[in-house]
Amino acid sequence: MTPGIIPFLLLFIPILEIVVFILVGGQIGIIATLAMILFTAILGSILLRVQGFSIINQIRQKTERGELPGREMGNGAMIMVAGVLLLTPGFVTDTLGFLLFVPPLRDVIWSTLASKFIIRGPGGFRDAGPMHNADDDIVNLDPDEFSEKNNPDSPWISTDDPSDKR
Repeated sequence: MTPGIIPFLLLFIPILEIVVFILVGGQIGIIATLAMILFTAILGSILLRVQGFSIINQIRQKTERGELPGREMGNGAMIMVAGVLLLTPGFVTDTLGFLLFVPPLRDVIWSTLASKFIIRGPGGFRDAGPMHNADDDIVNLDPDEFSEKNNPDSPWISTDDPSDKR
């Protein structure tokens, strides 16, 4: 999304919300319209709580297994945006918010966004697209090809380091 579209959206969405309020209010009445807005705000806060805690548990489990919780972090961000949209009065924002609570839609959004980034984590690289091949950066070594002990002849060991015990 280009930065120039943000001011347009900040103007367009409230105007669209007003139009939808007028149309819905004209069909079902003002009391029913206000009740629907209140209902969606309450339902949104419940969904935010339930799905938010679920995502937090998934992030914790993946982290404990030493895996990168990238998808879960993305889902968490989308759920947070969905909660804000549902707490904002309006039918258009409510619709967008409810759509973000649908896991298959979040997966599509995540796949689209993740294809544009390279994600690094404990497991190494995940290739994010045609501009980078993660396999070129990975060197697999056998256990006898590396050592966790410092090599005293290494030029990378500083003699000024007080923790160096040569």
